[in-house]
Amino acid sequence: MKTVIPMRINGQERSDAIADNLLLVDYLRETLNLTGAKQGCDGGECGACTVLVDGTPRLACLTLAASVAGRHVETYESLARNGRLSALQHAFNEKLGTQCGYCTPGMIMAAEGLLRANGNPSKDEIRAALAGNLCRCTGYVKIIESVQAAARACADRGAGVSA
Repeated sequence: MKTVIPMRINGQERSDAIADNLLLVDYLRETLNLTGAKQGCDGGECGACTVLVDGTPRLACLTLAASVAGRHVETYESLARNGRLSALQHAFNEKLGTQCGYCTPGMIMAAEGLLRANGNPSKDEIRAALAGNLCRCTGYVKIIESVQAAARACADRGAGVSA
């Protein structure tokens, strides 16, 4: 059965007929062609599908699309503005936080949620926020350094992480 579900995706209001059992990751990838959220483990183990729902990190592979009715979903694609990388995207590029890139959108979305709530997190707070995101290529050092660099850059500019 399908139900018409209103929601906001990356700032755009939408209403789509969605099957009751459709996962958010499948809706984003297959219906909207927003492929930043990756299908990694399909069981909530890897974090590659992390998106923000009302500003809070959420695993899209464990979330029914219908459950985000009336809410704001943000994907990796929402971060760049006018062709310019966000502070986090830029920091991951500059500090080599990206290796193969498969986990990167999920890592960045989890970090985005953290930095919105805490603009100056400690290493332990960064580790805790990223604990649900697995990377098979790194030892996480460069990822943590990337998040720290983004926090510093935003503080230096006097702007939030999304700015």
